[in-house]
Amino acid sequence: MTINMDLLNKATAFIWYEADLLDHQEYQTWLSLWDTKGLYIVPTDNNETDYENTLNLALDDAGMRRMRVARLESGESVSAGAASSTVRMVSRLRILEETADYIVVRCAMTLNELRHGNLVTYPADLEYRLKPTNDGFVIDRKVVKLMHSDGFLRTVSFIF
Repeated sequence: MTINMDLLNKATAFIWYEADLLDHQEYQTWLSLWDTKGLYIVPTDNNETDYENTLNLALDDAGMRRMRVARLESGESVSAGAASSTVRMVSRLRILEETADYIVVRCAMTLNELRHGNLVTYPADLEYRLKPTNDGFVIDRKVVKLMHSDGFLRTVSFIF
């Protein structure tokens, strides 16, 4: 197995940058990381791959991502009134596929949320489809497979 370390390092730096933006609630900059046709997906069934025809916790196109960010920034969402602080830890990055048009990267993430003095952890596998640009990448698709997606998820005031 040959690993393209330069490509893996660039993808890792991009994914870490995205995690930092989200942890510091820099949502407008986060929106700029996306391809206009990109999808942000949080499925309820981690074995499902037909996201458009099944139930998801999130299936956001560009318009929905902007609306989600607007609710978080304005406090209009029920959960935004008690916005939490988060720390994401991203590890185990692996390039699954590389074409001329995109790369697919899978990684592990642990999102730690502190709200009202309570610490909650959300472990997940993430899968990104990244399109190369002159400046790095844009996100064409991000799938967040939460370990407990089929269980109780309380209202969240952040983006996975």
